[in-house]
Amino acid sequence: MDAPTTTSADSGSDEGGGWFMPRTTPAPDPTTSGAGQEATDGRRITPIRPVGRPAPAPVPTADAQQEGRIPQPRTHQEPPASSARAWTQYPALATGPVADPRPPRPPQPTGSPDAILVRRTMEEVGPVADKVTSYFYALLFVRHPELRQLFPAAMDTQRDRLLRALLTAAEHIDNEDVLVAYLKNLGRGHRKYGTQAEHYPAVGECLIAALTRYATTTWDAETEAAWVRTYTTISQVMIDAAAVDELTAPAWWMAEVVSHDLRTPDIAVVTVRPDQPYPFLAGQYTTLETPWWPRIWRHYSFASAARSDGLLSFHVKAVSAGWVSNALVHHARPGDVLRLGPPAGSMTVDHSSDSGLLCLGGGTGIAPIKALVEDVAEHGARRPVEVFYGARTDHDLYDIDTMLRLQQSHPWLSVRPVIDQRAHLHLPDAVREYGPWNEYDAYLSGPPGMIRSGVDALRAVGIPGNRIRHDSVEELVGAGD
Repeated sequence: MDAPTTTSADSGSDEGGGWFMPRTTPAPDPTTSGAGQEATDGRRITPIRPVGRPAPAPVPTADAQQEGRIPQPRTHQEPPASSARAWTQYPALATGPVADPRPPRPPQPTGSPDAILVRRTMEEVGPVADKVTSYFYALLFVRHPELRQLFPAAMDTQRDRLLRALLTAAEHIDNEDVLVAYLKNLGRGHRKYGTQAEHYPAVGECLIAALTRYATTTWDAETEAAWVRTYTTISQVMIDAAAVDELTAPAWWMAEVVSHDLRTPDIAVVTVRPDQPYPFLAGQYTTLETPWWPRIWRHYSFASAARSDGLLSFHVKAVSAGWVSNALVHHARPGDVLRLGPPAGSMTVDHSSDSGLLCLGGGTGIAPIKALVEDVAEHGARRPVEVFYGARTDHDLYDIDTMLRLQQSHPWLSVRPVIDQRAHLHLPDAVREYGPWNEYDAYLSGPPGMIRSGVDALRAVGIPGNRIRHDSVEELVGAGD
């Protein structure tokens, strides 16, 4: 499916956005190259210097090489007057969606001093996240025009993913377990772009500058220092994870399409053969790039457990304006070659437990659920597995025959289709009619709305949060186009 928690869309954060280049580097975009680029209103864009530093000398030689570094934390200097408000005349070069409103914070902030300052900044910039994103990319491409060619030619659908990934990581700076796992996944995933350690300071410098520009009431020297420390931590975890991964795995896998099964006019099961062994766990997902849209990667779940023949299958639904999904459903044919990123995701089975599995799959979200069922069967444990397969219409139950065959082969498996238009009952509501579920581990895969309501429903019937598994929208960062 197109990402475990999305509506069968060309989805995914691409682990935070398309920062870096694939193996073949296209020609630079002439509209965004050159440090002397004109702004949209005809004014020259002034080179940006690191926040809180003296203005550089006008000769763009050795000084220019220093601009890509993250500024060192300051403990006693006040920021110069020009550091925060000098950029009020800088035009936004693009527009984008406003970030979802954040829930209100407690009156008394909690957490480490750095976390409190970071979250205070994020609360301020949240309502203008679209402007922060536009400004961030404008700075990045003006100050480092050589990086523009590393991004997709069209930035409209994923221009905010990199910044959103960084802000997501920063917000969880105090939650080490969540943060480190998330960042390691990002670091490994970014290898497929040809990421180098020296790219991180350039991104961090522009992040600090963008926050300085828009956090006009909360930004000061102390806050800047907190963000520098936070970004340094974030980038180092990612760099280290990439270095470790490089010792045992390629940056990407080439995969040839061996079959293309059109189940409905807009849903296809695409099976590929990787060019070398591809290790993964049932319930995980990968990122996928097609030859039709270079440097645009989307998340898709594996639709089966690991197979002896090494083949991988994905369920793909074409959606309106979905570049990758439409290419895979309507254009891909046997013999076409795709690229796969590394596997990721935590929606896997704990085989050391004998708890039952309660699985909710909506739409093409049935793909990883099917993989989980096969995984349990291969391990030979007769633990109960209850699958609720949600769809809007009978027509959308495109894989019901496969699931019913699995049910016939395994007496411990129950499959219950839930059709909204027939019963006027949403999938999470149907789960409440069965149970009890207190001895079950829950797995959810499908559209974001189904995930959110499903988690609420499962907690309401007594399943604790640590026994509910899904790859959240926040983990994927920016799922959906």
